[in-house]
Amino acid sequence: MTGPDPTRQQPATGDGDGGGLAEFGYSQTLDRSIGKFASFAAGISYISILTGTFQLFYFGFGTGGAAYWWSWPMVFAGQFMVALSFAELAGRYPVAGSVYNWSKRLAGPTVSWLAGWMMFTASVVSLSAVALAAQLTFPQIWSGFQLIGDAADASDAAVNGVLLGAILIVLTTVINAIGVKLMARINSTGVFIELIAAVVIVVALLLSIRNPVSVLFETPAPAAGGGGYFGTFLVAALASAYVMYGFDTASSLGEETVDPRRTAPAAILRAVVASFVLGGLILLGIILAAPDLADPRLGTKDGGGQLVLLQVAGGTIGRVFLITISIAVIVCLLAVHTAAIRLMFAMARDNALPAGSVLARIDPKHKTPVVPAIVVGVVAILILLANVGVPEVFTAVTSVAIIMIYIAYLLVTVPMLVRRLRGEWPDDGQKGYFSLGRLGLPVNVLAVLWGAAMALNLAWPREEVYGTGWLRFIAFLFIGVVALAGLAWFRLRGRHQLGCLPEHRAREIEQGMGENA
Repeated sequence: MTGPDPTRQQPATGDGDGGGLAEFGYSQTLDRSIGKFASFAAGISYISILTGTFQLFYFGFGTGGAAYWWSWPMVFAGQFMVALSFAELAGRYPVAGSVYNWSKRLAGPTVSWLAGWMMFTASVVSLSAVALAAQLTFPQIWSGFQLIGDAADASDAAVNGVLLGAILIVLTTVINAIGVKLMARINSTGVFIELIAAVVIVVALLLSIRNPVSVLFETPAPAAGGGGYFGTFLVAALASAYVMYGFDTASSLGEETVDPRRTAPAAILRAVVASFVLGGLILLGIILAAPDLADPRLGTKDGGGQLVLLQVAGGTIGRVFLITISIAVIVCLLAVHTAAIRLMFAMARDNALPAGSVLARIDPKHKTPVVPAIVVGVVAILILLANVGVPEVFTAVTSVAIIMIYIAYLLVTVPMLVRRLRGEWPDDGQKGYFSLGRLGLPVNVLAVLWGAAMALNLAWPREEVYGTGWLRFIAFLFIGVVALAGLAWFRLRGRHQLGCLPEHRAREIEQGMGENA
């Protein structure tokens, strides 16, 4: 692939005017207008504490009981190691499509392409999954959101969920096509509301405590199959693992961020820490404020955390809280869509995807890649349609998408660790920018060990996660098909056409090529 030698330290620049992109062989074609809060908002809206905690509480609690809460700090500790590693990379390589471009400068073309391909595929599938979350909240706010049939009917709910999700995806497609300024404005406003709402929800729940803290140590009977409660806890921990990722989005918008070398690392770490604190307190509040922890509805999609919130706050106030959760769903959807677009653009700009010149085209008026916005939106809606005919397959595939993101992260942290062990990770020349220094190696090791362990835990063929029969092995089947199909195209054709497209090439490189002609 094109680009400078990753082992040679590049001169540190503020990138305030975008000139720093020439270091990586690119010209500034995107609109650099994102500030500090908007960068932070991009990371935290992808994680989306209100969306994730309320959408998945039923699974964690229904599987592991109140003691499942301890999985939240456990997942944070592991993901924070990854975030620290990413923060260091964000300061060195503030380029669009973070995971893909980071891996490109740490490993070979095949590894970096696979990292981008896995992350992109998972992002599109995740877009569909987040869109479906609207069905869990919207009809509880107003019955008019149940556009088709009765929400109590599983079939009607599935169809209506697809319709609501498709409408939201069309909305995020239009917003992203108009430009990053509008996206950032809407996203920042939504995150501001989400953060305020999260604090208010925490206060409301903690003021309504009915259960002692000791319930956090109460465990249900372990599931059949051995392993005791530890095995059950590992399953319940998936509810937390499904939430705390996507913080790299702040760096994926690096080419559109003012002073990204300083802004993106801080945004990544602040997003993870803020999500941990507020999300952990919300989960704690739900458990301690639940009127009846033995209520079976706490472990169902129709009940869960939303049920406790309505019981504690009452009908009217509870619905106001549900509205804020719905806003969180929308901005999360917007952030996931935005990240997928930047990843597709970054790969297309390197001619690493079919029809690269079309996908990498920047709209001259809005300075944004419009075609990727449309392609990502259309594919996500098509995936969403599977929830109507085979909802069990849709649920399994969206779960597998999270594993693919963990694998994509490993395709960054593992090459990063290899370079450190080889002594090829220089720390000089980074004064004023985020650097782990001597802590880099142990943090990197922990990030790799954590990522590998959690990817295996996520993929393990459990009936309570993926269903029975062949669906138990869908993680290995789906990821295998996606990876092999993608690599087959790349090895046979893609790798032979790699190289930054002329229209995105830095002027310095263009001039050098002209002089050498």
